[in-house]
Amino acid sequence: MVLESALHLVYPPQCLICDALVTTDHGLCGPCWRDTPFVAGLVCDKCGAPLPGEAGDAPVHCDDCLTIARPWERGRAALLYRDNGRALVLRLKHGDRHDLATPAAGWLAQAAAPILAPGMLVAPVPLHWLRLLRRLYNQSALLSAALARMTGLEHCPDLLVRTRATPSQEGRDRDGRFANVARALAPHPRRAERMAGRHVLLVDDVMTSGATLAAAAETCLGAGAAAVSVAVLARVVKE
Repeated sequence: MVLESALHLVYPPQCLICDALVTTDHGLCGPCWRDTPFVAGLVCDKCGAPLPGEAGDAPVHCDDCLTIARPWERGRAALLYRDNGRALVLRLKHGDRHDLATPAAGWLAQAAAPILAPGMLVAPVPLHWLRLLRRLYNQSALLSAALARMTGLEHCPDLLVRTRATPSQEGRDRDGRFANVARALAPHPRRAERMAGRHVLLVDDVMTSGATLAAAAETCLGAGAAAVSVAVLARVVKE
């Protein structure tokens, strides 16, 4: 505690977005907090997208999840992928801001609380080894590790592997996104038995169409998982 206080005198806590001084580590200043699009209230039980109305006991689904067959059971998102939500994702993904993983996982743990269950196996959506070599880390694995640690759930960072290097999903329509990741994931040959009969929680940084998460969920179910749920830091939604 004394050492921490001394460090704060030399390196006072700063806002994760604008670097303004704040009172606690890994925090946001008041203006940045107000401008960060946290997901709250009534949400789609499949993907976490916010919906109009008040939250109740019965699960509801957005238009996308009513028209697209989702292979996972339930899903949640902490942020909307816009404004400060987008900035935080891009800093974690491309800016080497590993320090963002802890607060982001905290927000994700809060958002995902209704779908967490004892005995879940937490795993990230994997990167292909060539992309991992260029980036040096998998932002989804940073999130999943921190989330598992906070929730006391078992974590397997290499449960799934990418069998081929898929081009970026950016700029593709829905059908193109699903085609791009078809047959691109597989269970790790030495980890598959860990998901047999288990409920797997897949973690990713962003969900747009849900194509990558669908491919990952189908891979888990094909390897013997009893069920799959998903948790993402940010959700792209239609205006």
